[in-house]
Parts: sequence; C-alpha cells; structure tokens
Amino acid sequence: MSMIRTSLLALASVLLIASATSVLAASEADYKAALSAAEAANKQAAGVRNQWTTTAAAINAAKKFAETGDFDKAVASANEAEALAKASIFQATSEKALWKDMEIR
Repeated sequence: MSMIRTSLLALASVLLIASATSVLAASEADYKAALSAAEAANKQAAGVRNQWTTTAAAINAAKKFAETGDFDKAVASANEAEALAKASIFQATSEKALWKDMEIR
C-alpha cells in the first residue's frame, strides 16, 4: 500500500512542477521545444501502451493557444502534456511490478 501512496505522491509532484509557469514571456521557439518534448513523451507512453486521453487534450490545447499567438498558455499546456505523458509512463512501469502486491492471496 505504501508503494501505491509513493507512486501517487510522485505523480502529484510531477503535475505540480509542470503546472508552474515561468515569469518571462514565452516565444514561439519555447512553444515548439515544449511541444516537441510533449509529443516525444506521448510517443514513449504509446510504446508502453499507456497513453492518457488527457495528454492528447493538453497537446491539442497547446496547439490552439499557439494558433492564437498566446505562447505563454501554449507552453504551459505543452508542459502539462509532457508531465501527463511522463506520469502515464511512470504508472505503466510501476504497475508492471506492483500488480503482484495487489493479488488476492
């Protein structure tokens, strides 16, 4: 049970860090870098067969913000998408081993 609690705390920490916004205004280059990182993490999540729909929604939101020129929100959404993808990867890898602890004996 403590392993699950630790996993949830790690997930919450990742999401908190990702939601922090920078003080400086983001540029289009910042957005492109953040989107690239988010898409790469999402592709990695697909590789472990654990993509979250919220990740795709955050990537789409980032693209829409970028289309309107709001790169601060676009970068924030892309960072959130990357964090969600990384959390889904963490979930998949941790549950791959932890399911044995939850087995009814």
